[in-house]
Amino acid sequence: MKDLTKGSSTKIILAMAIPVAAGMIFQTLYLLVDLYFVAAISDDAVAGVGAAGTILFMIMALTQVLGVSAVAMISQSVGRKDQAGANLVFNQSLVLSAICAVITLVLGYAFSKPYLGAITADEAALNEGVVFLFWFLPGMALQFAMMAMSSSLRATGIVKPAMIIQVLTVVLNTILAPILIAGWGPGPALGVLGAGLASTISISVGVALLALYFFKMEKYVSFERSLWRPRFDIWRKMFDIGLPAGGEMAILFLYFSMVYWLIQDFGAAAQAGFSIGGRIMQSIFMPTMAIAFAVGPIIGQNFGAGFGGRVRDTFNKGILLSSIVMAVTTVLLLLRPELLMTFFTSDEEVIMVGAGFLQLISLNFIAQGIVFTCSGVFQGLGNTRPALLSSVIRLSIFIPIAVYLKYQPGFTIEQVWYVSILSVTVQGVVSYLLVRRELAIKLKNLKPDAEMALELDVT
Repeated sequence: MKDLTKGSSTKIILAMAIPVAAGMIFQTLYLLVDLYFVAAISDDAVAGVGAAGTILFMIMALTQVLGVSAVAMISQSVGRKDQAGANLVFNQSLVLSAICAVITLVLGYAFSKPYLGAITADEAALNEGVVFLFWFLPGMALQFAMMAMSSSLRATGIVKPAMIIQVLTVVLNTILAPILIAGWGPGPALGVLGAGLASTISISVGVALLALYFFKMEKYVSFERSLWRPRFDIWRKMFDIGLPAGGEMAILFLYFSMVYWLIQDFGAAAQAGFSIGGRIMQSIFMPTMAIAFAVGPIIGQNFGAGFGGRVRDTFNKGILLSSIVMAVTTVLLLLRPELLMTFFTSDEEVIMVGAGFLQLISLNFIAQGIVFTCSGVFQGLGNTRPALLSSVIRLSIFIPIAVYLKYQPGFTIEQVWYVSILSVTVQGVVSYLLVRRELAIKLKNLKPDAEMALELDVT
C-alpha cells in the first residue's frame, strides 16, 4: 500500500499517471497491432471489426461498475486506515466479476449478430464482425477479473505491476497477431478470427499473471475465500457508485453505435476510416485518461482521510496537466492527421475520412480531457452520478441534431463530427461546474488538513 495523502499533488499524479499511461499505451498498441494486420485484409474486415469493437464500450461500461466502485471504496478505506474493509470490497469485486463474465458470454453469443446487422454497411462487413467477435468474447469476459484486480491495486497506490503485465500481454499479442491473422510461419492465415483469438489468448495470460502477483506479492488486499460469500450490502454500495460510471461508458457505446449508423450510407470505406480514426483517437486519449485514473485514488484516499485542501489541489492540478497534454495533441492533429492514417491503410478514401475525422475531432480534445479528469474526481468522492448526468447531456445534444441532419438534403459526414465537437464541449463545461458543486458539498464540513492530520496521527 502507498500513502497518497502526503507530498506534492502534482508529483503524486505524475508518479502514478506515467506507469498507468505506459500500460494503457501498450494496451492500445495491442489494438493497433490487430488493426494493422486486419487492414491488410479488406475494408469490410476493418469495418466489421470496428463495428464489433463498439461492443467493447459496453463491456467497459460493465467493468467500470466494478473498477470505479473498487477504487472509490478501497481508496477511502485506505485513507481511514481500514485494511479489513478494503480487503472485503476487493473480494466481493472478484465475485461480481465472475458473475459479469458469465453474463457477457451468454448475451454476447446470443445477440451479437442482430446488433451488428443493424449498424454495419453490408453483409460482408457483418460476417467479418461476427467472426471476430465470437473469438474475442472470451477475452472480453476476462476483462472483469482484470479490472477488479488492477483497480484494487490502483486504489492502494500501486500501479507498476499492472503496467508491467499489460506490457507483457501486448508483446504476446504482437507476436501472435501476424501468426494468427496473416499466417506468418507454418500456420494458416485466419484473418479476423485470428485477431479475436490473439486478443483472447493475450488477455488470458494477463489475468493469470495478475492473479499470480496477488498470490505471491500483494499483502494489503488478497484472495480470501471466506470473503467470497455474497455480501449484498457491499454490492449495493458498489452498484450505487459504479452503475452511474458504467452508464457513462454505456453512453459512449451508444455514441459510437449511433455514429456507425449515421455514416453507414457512405459505405464500408467510410466506416473503415472512422474505425481507424477512432482507434487512433483512443490511443491519443491514453495520457489524459492516465491522469484521470491517477486522480481517482488520490482524491479517494485524501477524502477518506478528511484532507479537503488536498482534494481541491489534486482536482486543480489534474485539470491543468490534462489540458496541457490535450493542447499539444490538438496542435499535432490539426497539422498532419493523415500521417497516422497512412500507417494503417493506403486506401485514399479511407485515409480521407479518417484524417478529416481526426483533424476536426481534435478541436474537442481539451474539453474531453476535462471530462476525463472530472470523472476521476467523482470516482474518488464516491458519487459518480454527476459524471453520468454530463454524459446524458452530451448524448441528448448529439443524437437529435445528428439524426435531423442525416435526413436533410446535402448531408455530409463532416456534419457528424461538428455535432460531436459541440456536444463534447458542452459536456466539458457541465462536468467542470458539477465538480465545483460536488466539492462545495462534500468538503464543506471537513476540518482543516493540519488538524485532521494531527487526529489521524493520534489515533
